[in-house]
Amino acid sequence: MDTIASLFSFITYPVSWVIVQFHTLYGAIFGDDTGWAWGLSIVSLVVLIRICLIPLFVKQIKSTRNMQVLQPKMKAIQERYKSDKQRQSEEMMKLYKETGTNPLSSCLPILAQSPFFFALYHVLSAIASGKTIGVIDQPLLDSARQAHIFGAPLAAKFMDSPAKVEALGASLTDVRVVTAVMIVMMSASQFFTQRQLMTKNVDLTVKTPYMQQQKMLMYIFPLIFAVMGINFPVGVLVYWLTTNVWTMGQQMYVINQNPTPGSKAQNQYLERLLKNVTAHGEVRGRTRRNTVKRIVAKGSDRNDIERKFITGLAKLGLAAQEDGTVTKSDTALAEAEGGSAQKRQQPKRQTKAKRQSGTTQTGAAQPGAAKETDSTKSEAKTSLQKQDDKPKPAGKPASGSSRQAKSGQRRGPQRPKHPSKK
Repeated sequence: MDTIASLFSFITYPVSWVIVQFHTLYGAIFGDDTGWAWGLSIVSLVVLIRICLIPLFVKQIKSTRNMQVLQPKMKAIQERYKSDKQRQSEEMMKLYKETGTNPLSSCLPILAQSPFFFALYHVLSAIASGKTIGVIDQPLLDSARQAHIFGAPLAAKFMDSPAKVEALGASLTDVRVVTAVMIVMMSASQFFTQRQLMTKNVDLTVKTPYMQQQKMLMYIFPLIFAVMGINFPVGVLVYWLTTNVWTMGQQMYVINQNPTPGSKAQNQYLERLLKNVTAHGEVRGRTRRNTVKRIVAKGSDRNDIERKFITGLAKLGLAAQEDGTVTKSDTALAEAEGGSAQKRQQPKRQTKAKRQSGTTQTGAAQPGAAKETDSTKSEAKTSLQKQDDKPKPAGKPASGSSRQAKSGQRRGPQRPKHPSKK
């Protein structure tokens, strides 16, 4: 970890400068050597970084949704060109280009945070070793080494030896209890963030391997953080726990205000929107109007949840407009009432016994037809007898009946072959 952190040493100066500026602010309130001053400085560093990364987070959401929509097409390409990997890759890149999707966009926030994360780790490792780094001079270094969060020094780790912990002025028990609690909270926040994404903000109508992959990551990521967390200093655990809580809150906002089409969250959102329109008779708020505008623009491509919302408006006598507003419409109400009418039921399939009994009754109800059938049968029988009475050609055995004719021959008496064909 120290080797990786040293690769990002070029950014340790700006990171240490930001921490010192926040420490000056909080030190005036809580005291320079307190854990509150240094801990809140790290928390403020996280908040500042995450605010700067909001555009990347928006791009991540769009990329993730596009990937979910493209999963059926991607699966079809894989099955069609499963024996030609090069053609498969070309078709995938063509699909990404046509839809404007970048698979790496979903990883941008994590990749953008990595330099700051490792730079902070490098700064805290230097504090634990008693070395000045960046803008942290000797007085600030002594102040940081004295700062404790619930009895654990900022630079202490779960796996530190008792001698190293005592050198930082703390007990091994306090350090391990505090770090263990923070590791559990960090892993739990990561699990909850991924879980609410899978259970609420995924299109349930699309069953693809991508969903199974995300479900596996829901359990794998917390385990990875738990294993790595025992080697993180307390200050880094504060950083990572803060960024997980920020991600969880940011995602909850997105799920509630801009859910994925076809997801459980969209159903809940449109139900709340319908209640709001029922109470006020109009769509309030630019975000809500934009939602209605997108649903109207879809036309026949709406999913079941969106069609249910439009039907709910129609039952209120309202029609959604292209600009996202709603207006009163008697036609919409009539269409809703017509759509809610009971559908014509298909006749039930009868059993074999009932069909046979029905056929027998039909035959009994039409005696004339039965007589006609009997007379037809008798005429056919008479004609067959006449054909049997005709003299048969000599030298040819009697054929008996038409059932004994060979396959491919006409039934009844055969026409004699022409002498040239004998």
